[in-house]
Amino acid sequence: MGELVLIRHGETEWTRSGQHTSYTDLPLTPHGEEQVRTLAPLLGSEPFTSVLVSPMQRARQTAKLAGLDRIRIDPDLREWDYGGYEGITTHDIQRTRPDWDLWTDGVIPGPEGHPGETAEQVGERADRVLALVDAAFRDDGAGDILLVAHAHFLRVLTARRLGLPPTDGALFLLETGTISRLGLEHGRHVLTAWNRMP
Repeated sequence: MGELVLIRHGETEWTRSGQHTSYTDLPLTPHGEEQVRTLAPLLGSEPFTSVLVSPMQRARQTAKLAGLDRIRIDPDLREWDYGGYEGITTHDIQRTRPDWDLWTDGVIPGPEGHPGETAEQVGERADRVLALVDAAFRDDGAGDILLVAHAHFLRVLTARRLGLPPTDGALFLLETGTISRLGLEHGRHVLTAWNRMP
């Protein structure tokens, strides 16, 4: 079995300012574009058996600029729906909720179509992605599979891959424009690399 390779998209204006960004479809900044262009050498020359990408512009741009082709868009890779906290920083939320923490307190409802998600709901999406990944590993053998997505979603997915509850994604800080890897050691899922950048 190959490894599961994770790429968090490059910098956007809101990742730079710390604003929660889920359904707002922002492009990469020029710095974000440069970040992901430099990832290509870290990806190696071996083709991936599958490349799954979030439908959001920032993830699609990341895949393209990192030199990935033959991608498949998977809506389950979208970011945690922050509901009414979309576009707001943690600092601003804590002005009215001083001890607020996304992982334990969740979000408030947002505009129509964006009620927000709990960590458990994000975990259900992550589990669906992991089921697809495992099926692909069974069908395609030893090749690596790559996911291009978002910080909080990939943190939840990592927790689930390691057999942890979705809220334990809080333990895995993930920077923009980085590559991480999940593999096996003695039959157990493990981190083999985290937050790699050139």
